[in-house]
Amino acid sequence: MAYVSVPKDLTKVKNKLAFNLTRRQIICFGIAGIIGIPFYILTRDVIGNSSAMMGMVLVMIPAFLFAMYEKDGMPLEKVLMNMYTVKYKRPQIRTYETENLYERPQVLQASGKNRKKKKGSPSGKPAAIPGSGNYGKSLEDRNRNTWGEADLSRRNADAALHASSQRGGRTRARQG
Repeated sequence: MAYVSVPKDLTKVKNKLAFNLTRRQIICFGIAGIIGIPFYILTRDVIGNSSAMMGMVLVMIPAFLFAMYEKDGMPLEKVLMNMYTVKYKRPQIRTYETENLYERPQVLQASGKNRKKKKGSPSGKPAAIPGSGNYGKSLEDRNRNTWGEADLSRRNADAALHASSQRGGRTRARQG
């Protein structure tokens, strides 16, 4: 019984049309023939037979490259476009920049006019208790450092104690 090997990744399998060539290869080889053969016929009397043959090969090489070259599953034109994008379209030095959404004013669209968002909650509920998270706090309350150093060290010790009890480890937090 004959055995046929089946590749594991079927996305790399390409349909072959004629002479074990893909449609892309047939089109590119046809373009190479349409450009190269007339070049040879028209120039062999002027520059000689061997020079016309070398010129024909040089004229046909780009079409052969577009037909055969593939890198990481991408054809040559996509590779060249990516190289152009990286080299010329995008900046050479990319800086890491973030946009702080809390610093820019929020603008609401209401009846066709731009209005700044009012402070406080729109539902009339009181603001959240300080220290209970950022929910319901204004920008000034979130950015204000209301914790003293003693409060911070106590909170850090409590957090470390809680974390260690969750892990089932020490009952005391490390000091220092």
